[in-house]
Amino acid sequence: MQKDHDVLILGSGTAGLSLALRLADHLRVAIVTKRSLADSASSWAQGGIAAVLDTTDSLEAHIQDTYIAGAGLCDPTATRFVVEHGKRAIEWLIERGVPFTREKQSAMGYHLTREGGHSHRRIIHAADATGAAVQATLTAQVCGHPNIEIFENHIGIDLILGSKIGDTSRGCLGAYVLDIENGRVVTIAARSTVLATGGAGKVYLYTTNPDVATGDGIAMAWRAGCRIANMEFIQFHPTCLYHPQAKSFLISEAVRGEGGILRLPDGTRFMPDHDSRAELAPRDIVARAIDFEMKKRGLDCVYLDISHKSTAWLRSHFPNIHARCLELGIDIAREPIPVVPAAHYTCGGIVTDLAARTDLAGLYCVGESACTGLHGANRLASNSLLECLVFGEAAAQDILAKPAGSLPELPAWDESRVTDADEEVVISHNWAELRRFMWDYVGIVRTTKRLQRARHRIRLLHREIDEFYSNFRVSNDLIELRNLVMTADLIVRCAMRRKESRGLHSSRDHPGLLPRPRNTILRPLKRRRY
Repeated sequence: MQKDHDVLILGSGTAGLSLALRLADHLRVAIVTKRSLADSASSWAQGGIAAVLDTTDSLEAHIQDTYIAGAGLCDPTATRFVVEHGKRAIEWLIERGVPFTREKQSAMGYHLTREGGHSHRRIIHAADATGAAVQATLTAQVCGHPNIEIFENHIGIDLILGSKIGDTSRGCLGAYVLDIENGRVVTIAARSTVLATGGAGKVYLYTTNPDVATGDGIAMAWRAGCRIANMEFIQFHPTCLYHPQAKSFLISEAVRGEGGILRLPDGTRFMPDHDSRAELAPRDIVARAIDFEMKKRGLDCVYLDISHKSTAWLRSHFPNIHARCLELGIDIAREPIPVVPAAHYTCGGIVTDLAARTDLAGLYCVGESACTGLHGANRLASNSLLECLVFGEAAAQDILAKPAGSLPELPAWDESRVTDADEEVVISHNWAELRRFMWDYVGIVRTTKRLQRARHRIRLLHREIDEFYSNFRVSNDLIELRNLVMTADLIVRCAMRRKESRGLHSSRDHPGLLPRPRNTILRPLKRRRY
């Protein structure tokens, strides 16, 4: 059965929901999300949204801060576009009712904080759970809108191109989507399709991302013939709690700011050997130092020690961290916290323009899946939600300006030649192998030999998964694994092409900078027929 909509949005983070609300008064919108609307990386964003909101700040200062973080690869036009539209994006959220933290002394009436890399206070926030506040506000309005149909517990399988109906002049016509609960594949036709599927943190063994961050949109776009850029730039957070029952729990950088000391298992402090600023060095330097010590000594983790502070002080300053660690049997007032760096943000992605358009007519991309040129080689803190909002508005304007057109009848998903899988264990084993070797070979610090080993392993996995995909009915786990392996391949290919160390890409074989910064752009040899 085919379902027709004006716009199909795959993903339910800030990018997808804000776009849906901008469109729904005029068009029929479908939102496809793998779990519930609330399950996205946006909900986990603790910090805030960067925008020039204070008279002591300036657009030029925000632009310059973004350039510095991006290590020479930020696109000037895209960066200025996002920064100039920042205030309007925040005002739109305020109009929608997002409960940002207020401050009477502020000219705007809201408290602005400052984060690493920013030269001014420009981060508007809702306490320490900004993403959750934005998501909750937008979700409530999306759920109540008569023109929005929500498909929870659904996952996109592949985009449907014009070639599927023998018309190569037509671009993207929608997508095949799996209903995870009953195993049926739904055909959703749309005049415009938007990928808002988030990043690919789950390609790594340790990540701060939710389980849904499996690179789905990036892989789907690549298979459909879109360019992918700068996938080598994966941002790692230095201190994620290392515990089997605490997936993705961050230990705030403020713990180091308040005197926390990084130690080896024997208690030896190691950060002064890596940087004169020791634990107060920037995030990427601390992450690389921890990675170095773990690889050199074969460690599973290192330890962050704040036990010289009293229990009362820790409860006052870090109530959530203190409580969560106690739940897991770790009293941080008496013992150090086991930590590892973790994949945090995908700076590269699907190449888009200022209207969020991809290389394929009718296909848009917004949010972490996209490579807009804003982040360059390293994302500036709190620019991510800003990018979601600004390009969500840009995509909405472009979609609304398109003339209405008819939707063709699309062929149903064909599973006549497949059977139910007989060994699901193959999927779980391949998933575990992929995440482990990506962490070991394509992590924070890379070498040519490690990348070559990863590429070889990925090719073997590709063959196994393609065979499995060709013979058995699709499942959520199979779709995610297929996309993760594809995304891992794109990361490795981009990393192998970059013969320097720039931003988030650190290579022992190429430690210097090339004189001219260049993007790493991958182009498919041909478009596959889906």
